[in-house]
Amino acid sequence: MTTATKYIMQTIQNEYHRKKDTNYDYKKIYFDKLIKFRHMDGSIIKLDKPTNPIRARELGYKAKQGFVIVFVKVRKGSGIMKRPTAARDPKRMGVNKLTRRISIQRMGEQKADRKYPGLEVLNSYYVGEDGQQKYFEVIMVDPNHSSIINDKDINWICSEKHRGRAFRGLTSTGRRNRGLIKKGKGYEKNGPSNRANLRKAK
Repeated sequence: MTTATKYIMQTIQNEYHRKKDTNYDYKKIYFDKLIKFRHMDGSIIKLDKPTNPIRARELGYKAKQGFVIVFVKVRKGSGIMKRPTAARDPKRMGVNKLTRRISIQRMGEQKADRKYPGLEVLNSYYVGEDGQQKYFEVIMVDPNHSSIINDKDINWICSEKHRGRAFRGLTSTGRRNRGLIKKGKGYEKNGPSNRANLRKAK
């Protein structure tokens, strides 16, 4: 890791955690960035370049033709559940705190995939959140572009078996969401199936 890369990563982490510094007010920098994100037109926007280039490169991004960065806004919370109205009044209504089986970041990847069906989702990363929304940048690749087909590092995505990666949980976020990354407290609840362990696996 070069010195420049290390300092860029440190600066971005300071913004995320709003750390105090004698030279920079990271809290204000982050707050201004969120205001800019909220006032962007639309919830799915194509960008010229990533706002966090270090993280984008870690996830496979290259500054060349065939790669596209898409900014995505996704609502926070567990979503709207319909309140049961027929027949008896159940003891527990089953409305609050019912979360989806897919993460909010994975929802963002799927939104980007629906918007640009000719591209494939490579990966995505978090760029911020406020009280209403979470913001992500999704790295997308054009599998039919000649520069992608001729690049031995990324041309595996041109294969038919990688079509619809975001919807099949093949990205790093999707694999984590499916419980395939074998680390962390709570991983033991993922096996042997989603129905096992009192349905605690997500």
